[in-house]
Amino acid sequence: MIRVRIAPSPTGIPHIGNTRTALFNYLFARHNDGKFILRIEDTDRKRLVVGAKEAIIEILDWLGLEHDEEYIQSERIDIYKKYSEELLNNNIAYKDQGAVWLKVPKGKIFKWSDAIGNKQISFKSDVIEDFVIIKSDGFPTYHFANVVDDHLMDITHVIRGDEWISSTPKHLFLYEVFGWHAPVFAHLPVILGPDKSKLSKRHGAESVLYFRDQGYLKEALLNFMILLGWNPGEDREIMDMNTMIKLFDLKDINTGSPIFDIKKLDWINGVYIRQTQNSNLKTQIYEFYNGKYPDDMIEKTIPLIKERIKKLSDYLPLCEFFFNDPESYEVDVSDKKEVIRKVIKVIEKQDVWKADIIGEKMLDFAREIKIKNSEFFMTLRIAVTGKKISPPLNESMEILGKEKVIERLNKATS
Repeated sequence: MIRVRIAPSPTGIPHIGNTRTALFNYLFARHNDGKFILRIEDTDRKRLVVGAKEAIIEILDWLGLEHDEEYIQSERIDIYKKYSEELLNNNIAYKDQGAVWLKVPKGKIFKWSDAIGNKQISFKSDVIEDFVIIKSDGFPTYHFANVVDDHLMDITHVIRGDEWISSTPKHLFLYEVFGWHAPVFAHLPVILGPDKSKLSKRHGAESVLYFRDQGYLKEALLNFMILLGWNPGEDREIMDMNTMIKLFDLKDINTGSPIFDIKKLDWINGVYIRQTQNSNLKTQIYEFYNGKYPDDMIEKTIPLIKERIKKLSDYLPLCEFFFNDPESYEVDVSDKKEVIRKVIKVIEKQDVWKADIIGEKMLDFAREIKIKNSEFFMTLRIAVTGKKISPPLNESMEILGKEKVIERLNKATS
């Protein structure tokens, strides 16, 4: 059975590159009816960050990347001690300055066929120094605990970032000295920023939780991440989870480094928002703003803005005027007070309060007072919404209601 793992260290909150690795492992496991394992590698006690472990689990839970088994390395210290003592007893390891070191012989070659691109990679042992496997604090190093756990957990494929290629010879040597069979290694190309340098926060390489809090949908984030280095062909870009699981294959992972493009994420998120049923989008927006705004009003406004927003956080800047009277105006309309007062009189006489009828009456009035439509409707838009850009004005006025519109216009003339 295929068994893969992700092994995050709670020394910080994983950025989107780390989460992409988790996604690739998850898809590979599910495609092959295998197991997806979470292993918290918390043996570097000095660098632990409070809340990082919880954030790791929160990210996986929110994205729906459910793991089948969970392990925490700090709870397995006796296991690592047992295996280090085996190496000490066989004179393969030695103690120095309170730590246990592994002897690395010269003249050996460590090689493997990497599953990404079927690359043949080799290292000479001459370039590898003896290395610590148990630190002076009694905790294992990453390299040692990683190999022991991968063996004991029957990991068949190690899918990780290519920054770990240089560590693989140490791992292969450990497999060799224990007489264990090594897993298949698959090293994913590093994600680059738009300037082709290593991805960092200045490129937008934030945690998935950051993107969630900015109003990106989990389905869009998953879709965006799968395209960072994998392509099933046929120019297919929009895929749900079931499709990803069905199509995912390591052979389709590109050997070149993918480029992180926030504009692409925005586009994908916009596609998912437009594909979302209005009732579901209403709930998503309502929950995104923690229930602060009435869901019935959100429901009314969704048809006006659904094609305009790229993420949930775009909603309020466009629609806040539905919930709160303008505190200021983006354009000074103080010289248009007389026009606005006349508009109020026209509206007061209006019995049918529907967007198309409102629009006709406003056009008739603009012609009557011989003012350009663009100038007139900008004045009206500013008086009602406070903004130069808003959802369609006539429909917005219908939703606000006749009394509220008159109230807003009166306020603009005061």
